[in-house]
Amino acid sequence: MSKPQEDLTKISKFLSFVLRHKPETINLTLDDQGWASVADLIEKAKSQITLTPELIRQVVIDNDKKRFSLSDDKHYIRANQGHSVKVDLKLAPKKPPAVLYHGTATRFLNSIKQEGLKPGQRHHIHLSSDIETATAVGKRYGKPAILEVAAGAMHQQGFNFFLSENNVWLTEHVTPKFLSVISN
Repeated sequence: MSKPQEDLTKISKFLSFVLRHKPETINLTLDDQGWASVADLIEKAKSQITLTPELIRQVVIDNDKKRFSLSDDKHYIRANQGHSVKVDLKLAPKKPPAVLYHGTATRFLNSIKQEGLKPGQRHHIHLSSDIETATAVGKRYGKPAILEVAAGAMHQQGFNFFLSENNVWLTEHVTPKFLSVISN
């Protein structure tokens, strides 16, 4: 029997928090590549949330953003990107499309125009290959603004790009010269 969507959302947010940012809050250990034992996760999360292997699999499968992956044997889980804790996802550099998009809030535009896109607490800037996804991301932070990133030109100048398991493009920094505002 599947859980109601609001329960799955709560579980997904909890998993994002501990697998991307604060595993120490439940005394969970991530390996160098961000993997955690599902059994450990279930046991150590008990004081905050009830998890089962089935619930975890359901969240991994049903999450529309495909934020998490399970190992082939289903004994380990990790976040696909967005970490603020040190992990090496072992992603190989990949040639990006000519143009990628980044969604943000309009209140950040002045700073972005001066400094470019920075990862902040995370390891990488998150970019999408379509405007719709970038718009949805931007709406999470306020009135959305969509930036076009000249990813092909950046790549030609030696910037590395990576593609996460859930098809989010990642790079370490985007300087202002490779950015243009396409909507705000």
